[in-house]
Amino acid sequence: MVDPAGKEEKGLVLIVDDNAANRHLLKAIVEKAGFSSAECSNGQECLDFCFQNPPAIVLLDVMMPEMDGIEATRRIRER
Repeated sequence: MVDPAGKEEKGLVLIVDDNAANRHLLKAIVEKAGFSSAECSNGQECLDFCFQNPPAIVLLDVMMPEMDGIEATRRIRER
């Protein structure tokens, strides 16, 4: 996919982590690699986002409050 400026877009990476510093670091890495990114801070936010705007890739922390990454992954796969 190519955006109007002629830059290749590789897709959206959803970064899910309750630690803001981790999200910030991952955002810098994936954007430097040419991906766009979005962030969520827990599993429930991840589900809400994925069901409205399916990303190409989800980078998901396992241990989070509200809903952990394992449960979020299970629910995404069910859908």
